[in-house]
Amino acid sequence: MSDNLQHDEQNDEPLSYTPASPIKRTMAWIGVVYMVIVVALTTYFYSTGSMLSNLAPILSIPALVGAGALMVIRYRTDGVPAKGVAYGIAALCWVLALCSLPLGIVGLMSNFGG
Repeated sequence: MSDNLQHDEQNDEPLSYTPASPIKRTMAWIGVVYMVIVVALTTYFYSTGSMLSNLAPILSIPALVGAGALMVIRYRTDGVPAKGVAYGIAALCWVLALCSLPLGIVGLMSNFGG
């Protein structure tokens, strides 16, 4: 019994907590957005019995916005790539996301036309 008590006292160190990096948290939020989309699409399928089609442009938007955010975060945390390159790639991703939005809305609405 005394061996067990000594063993417990030796392992009585405080637990350390290391938060996730901003890049990991951003990637987790991108995953959360995609899981919400998957749940919505699955719920729609189960309630109507038909799948939605023409969703590729709208499904690319979370990835493009997240990629732009990751470039800015990576520059701010690591300094890599250079400032102009990081912000240029981020702006390109966000512009592509904005260009995909009308195409995605048209594709989504094509499922509901008579």
